[in-house]
Amino acid sequence: KLVGQGIRVKDVYSPFPIHGIDPVIGIKRTRLAICSFMYAMTGTSLALLGMWYFMIQDWPMNIGGKPSFTLLENVTAFIPVTFEFSVLCGAHGMAITYLLRNGTLPGMPASNPDPRTTDDKFVVEITTDNNSMSAEELEAAIRATDLLELSIKDA
Repeated sequence: KLVGQGIRVKDVYSPFPIHGIDPVIGIKRTRLAICSFMYAMTGTSLALLGMWYFMIQDWPMNIGGKPSFTLLENVTAFIPVTFEFSVLCGAHGMAITYLLRNGTLPGMPASNPDPRTTDDKFVVEITTDNNSMSAEELEAAIRATDLLELSIKDA
């Protein structure tokens, strides 16, 4: 109802995920999948480079009668290690990206506007600098909805 009136919502806090709220409040689709792919490709490249160096260039070994002349001859034997290293780099890269993107590094204060949103309350955060309406007009439009509590905070 608020978005239909042209009010821009900064964020929505809830005790559980609300599927489908992102496009309603104007949040673009996430690009985290691209980050994950890049981390996995980094892991794949490092694994293949490492296996080439360890098993072919630096100390070639005859393991199970397999020749160790080129990477292409041995790539099928390197697939399990390459896959596992790709998953390792992807998972660790995404964990670090998650912490940095959300600002939830250890010791940082929470940016949650109301601690009750982790229990049973829903909060819609609206700022005056994102909207063309004045603070009084915003308050009147918000009070016209079915809200239980309105808390106004100065930034």
